[in-house]
Amino acid sequence: MSSLGAQTIYSPEEYLYLERKATFKSEYLSGEILAMSGASRAHNYITLDIATEINIQLRDRDCEVFSGDMRVKERQSESYFYPDVVIACGEPQFEDDTFDTLLNPVVIIEVLSPSTEIYDRTEKFNYYKQIASLKEYILVSQDRIEIEHHQIQSTQWKLREYQELQETITLSSIGCKLPLNDVYRRVDLQQ
Repeated sequence: MSSLGAQTIYSPEEYLYLERKATFKSEYLSGEILAMSGASRAHNYITLDIATEINIQLRDRDCEVFSGDMRVKERQSESYFYPDVVIACGEPQFEDDTFDTLLNPVVIIEVLSPSTEIYDRTEKFNYYKQIASLKEYILVSQDRIEIEHHQIQSTQWKLREYQELQETITLSSIGCKLPLNDVYRRVDLQQ
């Protein structure tokens, strides 16, 4: 994820200052600012449909759904990420009074892109695992029916995979169900 040549190392404070003024989003990892690329049509459909489905189910509960623009901070490494969908329950905790950096996500969902898939599965997930409030991490393929559901059980992350449109994921930490048919409803997987 790093580029060639001299790298500038930024403090978390410098990153937030620059990010809040920027016209495009960047994540922050170990002092590096990483520009985010745009998303495909399928990526946008999947992200919006997941957020909509979960938001409807959580409408009368003490949880909030954020899609795409809510930054999440992993406190130990002071890294910042923009998950595709993030859910917080109870009182959301924010880094400061700008209310744009969430500290207590319960569920994080990433829609995989060819350029970030390996990063989302490995390095980014390792950072997310350090967030004490996080209970479930979902990785959604945009070009095939495939969802990985990682869930913390005691102190171990357990994986369950879904590959059939008739299957439904149970997000037990927030009491929601996510049918794969709804996730992939508007995506043409025959291309």
